[in-house]
Amino acid sequence: MTDPLESLPTGMAIVYGGNKLTHVPDELAAAFRAGDRLIVVQTTGEMVHIPGDVWDIADRAVGNAHRAFSAMATASDQAISTFFGEFADRLADEATFAPIAAANAADVDTARGRGRSITRLVLSDKMRADMVSGLHTWRDTPATRGQVIETVDHDGWRVDQITAGLGVVGFVFEGRPNVFADATGVLRSGNTVVFRIGSDALGTARAIVEHALDPALAAAGLPAGAASLVDSASRAAGHAMFCDPRLALAVARGSGPAVAQLGSVARQAGTPVSLHGTGGAWIIAGPDADAEVFASAVYHSLDRKVCNTLNTCCIPRNDADRLVPVFLDALERAGRRRDTTARLHVVDEGRRWIPEHWFAPTTIHRAEGPVSEAKTTTVGWDELGVEWEWEQSPEVTLAVVESLDHAVELFNGHSPQFVASLISPDDAAQQHFYEAINAPFVGNGFTRWVDGQYALDRPELGLSNWQTGRLFGRGGVLSGDSVYTVRTRVTQTDPDVGR
Repeated sequence: MTDPLESLPTGMAIVYGGNKLTHVPDELAAAFRAGDRLIVVQTTGEMVHIPGDVWDIADRAVGNAHRAFSAMATASDQAISTFFGEFADRLADEATFAPIAAANAADVDTARGRGRSITRLVLSDKMRADMVSGLHTWRDTPATRGQVIETVDHDGWRVDQITAGLGVVGFVFEGRPNVFADATGVLRSGNTVVFRIGSDALGTARAIVEHALDPALAAAGLPAGAASLVDSASRAAGHAMFCDPRLALAVARGSGPAVAQLGSVARQAGTPVSLHGTGGAWIIAGPDADAEVFASAVYHSLDRKVCNTLNTCCIPRNDADRLVPVFLDALERAGRRRDTTARLHVVDEGRRWIPEHWFAPTTIHRAEGPVSEAKTTTVGWDELGVEWEWEQSPEVTLAVVESLDHAVELFNGHSPQFVASLISPDDAAQQHFYEAINAPFVGNGFTRWVDGQYALDRPELGLSNWQTGRLFGRGGVLSGDSVYTVRTRVTQTDPDVGR
């Protein structure tokens, strides 16, 4: 039995990855106290410091959800439906929603004062309506647990394969209040959820829990803790939660590096993960692309910055004279729609198709406010996978390519392998594109359709890409009713059956 760490000396050697060595930096050594935890990410050697009080907050939240999962086994499907209806009613009620709106306004003001992006933080009327609609969808969705999905008959006995709740789902997401409706969807299939929201939206989250979520659980007679908030502003709280072996599934949404680190932490604890970090959609123009169809796809893929927003556009060299001006016009119109100027990156070889005045300085609206930048800059081929996180000014990369196959090769090699769209009326080309492109989401028009609630009428927990390989046993949309396990039950009718 070894004693727990009381301190971390500066320069202390830490082994990771089986044959690599890193050392404790001064800052970590000074911050570490007795009762704290250290997680070493085995793939990178990164050291994650979890203060003791943060660890305790996460431990309690996971514990509450774990105990609630045991109680969910005897909760009726009607009680679960009632919960979703009660949650939706409270969000729709003006009096109940008032303190939630006030908390969100305070979060937005604080984030704006810190120069943080508020695009996804504002709990707008539309977001509120979408939350209510999503909860109604779960209320009206038939129960999936307890379904016999296969029966194998034998002489004197039979085997049934039956769906059941998976367990506690751990969910780390960015500061988008609407994700509450997505996260609680796992209750539909008998699971429980514990979640940590970004610090920018923590006040909003606390208000939703206090005024809508917890009262809805109580009104439906579901166990307290069936949906539990990790009430901490510390990023370490997400890591502490993902370390907990009581999780059945770890889901993370947010920025690429942060999500990758969280996924590594969960995998080290033996927990399966569903990750979506780096986003950014690609539109590829076929050689026979209709100019109006192409322009419409570009324009409608740039209404706001989310993961499925157009990030990279490929145009064949032989059609550059015809289509690059169409692309630039659509980009300009997307900027004007937001009362701002668009921002362009172009791969070096495509510079000659961009008018010189596009390289002049202009005002670009960032999260911290208006800044003066060149309207267009050049990038290398190896930068095609960079996701541009813009606030108001639409920001994209343009690559002039040799052919459709060249564009597919670039997507498969450099993109986050997320969303791809081919603009072409040729059915054979579309089929070839679908077979060759390594993306879970493939289309022939605008890219913003990639959303579980919009496309499949299922509020999503997350959209997973294929950066680390195709997904096992499910598609790229993870929704509440797709989180389940399969139990096997035998019914013996002949008592003399034996092997």
